[in-house]
Amino acid sequence: MQSLFEFLSLSDPNVRYVVLGSVLLGCCAAVVGTFTVLRKRALVGDAVAHSVLPGVCLAFLFAGSKNPFVLLIGAFLSGWLSLTVIDYITRKTRIKEDAAIGLVLSVFFGAGILLLTAIQQSGNAAQSGLDKFLFGKAASLLFDDVLVFGGIAVLLLGLVWIFFKEFSLLTFDRDFAQAVGLPGRILELLLTTMTVLAVVGGIQAVGVVLMAA
Repeated sequence: MQSLFEFLSLSDPNVRYVVLGSVLLGCCAAVVGTFTVLRKRALVGDAVAHSVLPGVCLAFLFAGSKNPFVLLIGAFLSGWLSLTVIDYITRKTRIKEDAAIGLVLSVFFGAGILLLTAIQQSGNAAQSGLDKFLFGKAASLLFDDVLVFGGIAVLLLGLVWIFFKEFSLLTFDRDFAQAVGLPGRILELLLTTMTVLAVVGGIQAVGVVLMAA
């Protein structure tokens, strides 16, 4: 840790932003992702990462500019909607969850690519850089990006710290958690929302493919 601080103190500002942003992103994504993997829902992160693109494009069309907060809100709503659709398909049909994830992932990502292509061909100069949500821009993070990552990391790590016992019980023994009166559905909804937020926070930095991992 001391070596990291020494490195940051001697490096230029751009390197500091990249390192700090990557560390914050890695911390919150790893902690939340652990619960996702232990609950055997690892493909959910993949679905969310690919499903945020149409939300980003629609948010851009609505705002007319690349306001990072507006784009993040659009990405969050799109990712959350994709998980809702997956849950609905799984509960209301005979389609298994992995098939539902593949279906929703392909439809949302295809719609996102269609919208992104239409925006790029519209001639709007403000659209430059939207493709960074596909491939990321870790090497060019700004101080504002680090602030966003820091806020998301504090929120997610704080929630895990507060509800660690409940999340652990729900993850390893759901039946017992329900037997002792824990609101399993609400806790699952909270974990799902945290997963979406973690993915959305990292999309702009490392892109869809790496954030899925």
